[in-house]
Amino acid sequence: MKHKSSAMLCLAVLLLSACASGSGGASSAVRPSPSAGTARAPTILREEGLESVIGKSASTLTRRFGAARIDLSEGDARKLQFISNACVLDVFLYPLQPRSQPVATHIEARQRVGGGNADRAQCIAEVERSARGG
Repeated sequence: MKHKSSAMLCLAVLLLSACASGSGGASSAVRPSPSAGTARAPTILREEGLESVIGKSASTLTRRFGAARIDLSEGDARKLQFISNACVLDVFLYPLQPRSQPVATHIEARQRVGGGNADRAQCIAEVERSARGG
């Protein structure tokens, strides 16, 4: 009889601990995914020297810089990567409103060798020169 009551006590403790760990702990929280119509508008990078790229469509950018080295899409977001001899330019495009065409909202630039940060505006100019054959 003593073993039965000990087993019942252990079972009760296990059940209570399982309930407690799932009640409000951050690791067990279930977050609903946003519906297609509730996407937030992206933050637009506002930096001097980037106005010629920010707000432009993918087709406008590929006409200016040539074919993208990398063209990735995930959901309604898109990333285009262009290169010059000196730098790598990543352009991130997002729709500003639901079901609208994605436009450039953010730019990252890095040195082609070593991967260190590069000046974004200077990299834009270098990629454009490379696209023209210069």
